[in-house]
Amino acid sequence: MRALIDGSSANPATADASGPGTDLDVGGDASAPAVTPTVRAFLRRSRTWIVIAAVLVLGALIVMAIQGGARAPGAPLAADNPAPAGAKALVEVLRDHGVVVTEARSFDAALDAADGTATVLVYDEYAILDDRRLTELSEATDRLILVEPGFTALETLAPGVRFAGAASGPIDEVACDLGPAVRAGSLSDGQRLVTVDDEAADAGWQGCFRDGDFGFAVASGPTAGGAELTIVGLTSVFANETITEAGNAALAIGLTGASDELVWYLPGPGDADAADAPSLAELTPGWVSPVMVLAFVVVIVAGVWQGRRFGPLVVERLPVHVPAGETSRGRARLYARTSARTHAVDQLRIGAVVRIARVLRLPRSAGVDEVTDAAARATGRDGASVHRLLADDLPADDRALVDLAAGLAELEAAVQRSLDPRSAEPTDRDDPTGRRP
Repeated sequence: MRALIDGSSANPATADASGPGTDLDVGGDASAPAVTPTVRAFLRRSRTWIVIAAVLVLGALIVMAIQGGARAPGAPLAADNPAPAGAKALVEVLRDHGVVVTEARSFDAALDAADGTATVLVYDEYAILDDRRLTELSEATDRLILVEPGFTALETLAPGVRFAGAASGPIDEVACDLGPAVRAGSLSDGQRLVTVDDEAADAGWQGCFRDGDFGFAVASGPTAGGAELTIVGLTSVFANETITEAGNAALAIGLTGASDELVWYLPGPGDADAADAPSLAELTPGWVSPVMVLAFVVVIVAGVWQGRRFGPLVVERLPVHVPAGETSRGRARLYARTSARTHAVDQLRIGAVVRIARVLRLPRSAGVDEVTDAAARATGRDGASVHRLLADDLPADDRALVDLAAGLAELEAAVQRSLDPRSAEPTDRDDPTGRRP
């Protein structure tokens, strides 16, 4: 690129035409050599962004690994999930014993499948169902099982049943006459407990699997609509990895296999009632709106304060003179830094074609082919070689670009000599502006 930096001044036609390969150094800055960037130089300049990208990728991989290890694949307690947290083992056993298991993917599908005689198992992991839909579901069936119910479900369907923490260990005291509980005899460790108050007990509710005076792991009783409701405090009774512990399997099969049809219902986001969802204003604290209004006013006031004028704008012409050679060398250094050889040679060729056309008195509408033919006739050169020099050849490296720039300068000088030998005199190399003496 050295030739481009030093030779692309305001008038390259005045460069030394000593032949191809000549170093066209016209006051070039030796302290800023042009070197084609290497891979190592590119990596050195971009190492900050490379490190940032590597950190982001590594962080994403760590998050994915943590999430994948924290939760097993598939939906918890899903009927088709063979993972430890799923319930496919229980469902397959029930189907082998002739129970028709229907997997309901929505609230409407669960209502249609219940038809009054089927047992409905509901595991509402995120407490999506509201009191209205819970009531409709309890009225649509004679037998309902709630697994790990939320506060809304207990308040709606079992008003006298309350949460009471976790069990202190395995439970082997049945403490009730519920058939599946009696056959199970015991439950595994870590059960979630509930309590049954006196009003609920008077209404027909009973607790099973007592953990001392703390509460019960299972509660059973009637709903307001007359359905038989069983509350199981923890999914471990039905999950693949724990169903074989203690009497979990006997209780799970006894509850879910009480009828010939079982509806396995896991509510999803589509089952939420959008009309009952709180609005943004209801979720936002009361102080947020006044603070936002105050911030908006402060921004407007600050904009007016900082943007006001102290008077009319005054146009002042500064006495600045930038030599043409300095501008050309600066632009050439930019081309050299980015290895933009194609752009650089285009600029050199455009300048050469314009100046040759002007010297040969060609019209401004003349194309490259016309200028090429005229230059070949004026200098006596082969037309094909002139055309390659002005339009076709592309430099593969900086050395080829130097040779091409020298060839363009020599062609311009030859055109000048063909018309007026005196016009081929070299310019003053000590003039930094590139003007002729």
